[in-house]
Amino acid sequence: MYTICLVEDEKDLSNVVRAYLERAEYEVVCFANGSDAINYIGNKVDLWILDIMLGDDINGYDVIKAIREKDANVPVIFTSARDQDLDRIFGLELGSDDYMTKPYSSKELVLRVNNIIKRVYKDNDNSIITYDDYQINQDKRVVIYKDKELKLTTLEFDLVLLFVQNKGKCFQREEILQSVWGEDYFGNDRVVDDLVRRVRKKLSKLKIEAVYGYGYRLLWM
Repeated sequence: MYTICLVEDEKDLSNVVRAYLERAEYEVVCFANGSDAINYIGNKVDLWILDIMLGDDINGYDVIKAIREKDANVPVIFTSARDQDLDRIFGLELGSDDYMTKPYSSKELVLRVNNIIKRVYKDNDNSIITYDDYQINQDKRVVIYKDKELKLTTLEFDLVLLFVQNKGKCFQREEILQSVWGEDYFGNDRVVDDLVRRVRKKLSKLKIEAVYGYGYRLLWM
């Protein structure tokens, strides 16, 4: 399991991002100030997410300088409420791999983390999950069936991935909503039933079982 170190002084945002990363099966270590983050350098971290403006006298630039003194290769993503080219350029010059301006989508942040992790640690990545005659490629976000790529929407792929990563586990509709649509979705949970229906139609061999009064699960082959 890859370890992400999140350095963010906004508690609510930190909690949301942490939840998204943990749902993507990352181990997450959080700090609200630069001093604690610098003290943690030297422990196993596979990727850092650094807010530039932190809650003490040490900012994200100070943290990445300290990181680079110990490790020149570990990837770093900067986040900031300031959308200025100078900040982006300075961050890149210090060795950051990406830069996201607040407010940002937590789901997009996780996708960027996934892409960087797969690029940097590709030799250790087992990105293809097999179910029956389906090959689900997490890296390319495609499903292959008998050498043909199936056309899936983003939500359809996310639902398929949720099920194949958790075969046999029963999910409530609310859990599926949070995982696929995100915690900031507000609406009727019956959209889950419609999404399941579409996925069943496109992937007919995917044995998605309805659990009466509860939700859905994918049966083991």
